[in-house]
Amino acid sequence: MKATSNFVRRPEKILERLEWTVIRRLDGLLQGDYRTLFRGFGLDLADLREYQYSDDIRYIDWNVTARLDTPYVRVYNEDREITAWFLLDLSPSVDFGSAGVRKRELLNDFVGVLARVLTRHGNRVGALLYSGTAENGRIDMLVPARAGRDHVLYLLHLLLGSPTFTSSSPTSLGNLLTAGIRTIRRRSLVFVVSDFQSTPGWERPLLHLAQRNETLAIRLLDPLEMELPDLGMLLMQDSETGEQLFVDTHDRRFRDRFKEAAMRRQESLRRTLARAGVDAIELSTRDDLADAIFRFVGMRKLRSATAAGSVTSRFVTSGGARSSSVGG
Repeated sequence: MKATSNFVRRPEKILERLEWTVIRRLDGLLQGDYRTLFRGFGLDLADLREYQYSDDIRYIDWNVTARLDTPYVRVYNEDREITAWFLLDLSPSVDFGSAGVRKRELLNDFVGVLARVLTRHGNRVGALLYSGTAENGRIDMLVPARAGRDHVLYLLHLLLGSPTFTSSSPTSLGNLLTAGIRTIRRRSLVFVVSDFQSTPGWERPLLHLAQRNETLAIRLLDPLEMELPDLGMLLMQDSETGEQLFVDTHDRRFRDRFKEAAMRRQESLRRTLARAGVDAIELSTRDDLADAIFRFVGMRKLRSATAAGSVTSRFVTSGGARSSSVGG
């Protein structure tokens, strides 16, 4: 009974910690204007007008544009309330972490902070939990969108109680995104929280999700996934398949090849998100969560207008913001 009682109290303690260490700092930095965190959510069509340089090309009405031979954009009225969804990748690879912090813990803290920030202002949050271990690639759990602090505690309770797996079949992020498309019926704010270590095929579902919702990608990463230190002979294990391999990290050429491969994967991911028009935060296990979120707010405020024929997606890394542009 004592262990059960402690487990029940853990979400409360975690949320209290986040409220003191992160949310209070955000209160000071944002001065209560949390709507600057997000834009383009909860929209109702109000009018059509000619395209201007500062417009988002995702709002171009192609039917009207073709008919009038002039670019026209849809103008929306913003709803006062937001419905937000967290699409959460809980596959085995998120259990990796160095310096005592796992990516899963980072995911829990991010969800706790953003869910509490949103529900404090009367908004609703829901979640899809996906471990990649359920039959037929199905999600593990659907948490309906609700408001209130108790709902945030319930969500944290589920995350803390979700099982970890030493191995599984390779993760298919496309299954999670497709489930999100089926579940989210009304335009919403969507956070895709993942390390994006997945089999191919998730790019098109992400594009469809982003066309219907304000979609943000939260990429979880650990510094050791980007660059290996010189530690001599090291046993490395694939966190999803369980395959093990001895490598010699004392070999500088091996470390260079590892770093180059990691950079190629990172650039490929950035280009994919850019093509979908999805803004992203690259959140490291060594990041300060409040600083990372505030950098994201600054990036959103300063985001440059997109030119017709290209999509610009901005990325917030531990070193600041950067942009990537893909011609259309």
